[in-house]
Amino acid sequence: MNKSRLRTTVTSAASTSANVRPELGKEFFLTDKRPVILFDGVCNLCNGGVNFMLDWDTAGVYRFAALQSPAGRALLQRSNRSPDDISSIVLVDENISYIKSEAILRIALKLNIPFPILASLGLLFPISFRDLTYDTIADNRYNFFGKSNECRLNDGRFTERFLV
Repeated sequence: MNKSRLRTTVTSAASTSANVRPELGKEFFLTDKRPVILFDGVCNLCNGGVNFMLDWDTAGVYRFAALQSPAGRALLQRSNRSPDDISSIVLVDENISYIKSEAILRIALKLNIPFPILASLGLLFPISFRDLTYDTIADNRYNFFGKSNECRLNDGRFTERFLV
């Protein structure tokens, strides 16, 4: 692939997966109801995003799992996605899942100020525009930000927030 050309993928998939399969991955919500953010564990941009969220989610609202982990794969299936699909961030709540720009903005709504305000403004844009922007960045994330050989390692401060 020529790195000077941006790849874009326009999909018709909605950013909300309303049909959660509650029988799958239910063990992740039995004792802890906090939503789980699924991220690409080898993507430098995604790992930077997790570090950013840990800094701005001081209340510990979110938990995290790499898409490639057993927990991530199970929660992808719960969200009616292929367990091998690493194309999008996924916000998995107990009864609903969100992908792409909808996931990003819904995550930001529960971070510290000013992000809820910025997310509210972002939600005013049409989802087709938001997801086209998301897809352009996601499709080129390795070209722009690189890729690591392993998933993010927990440094011990946030052990209870990472699922494996």
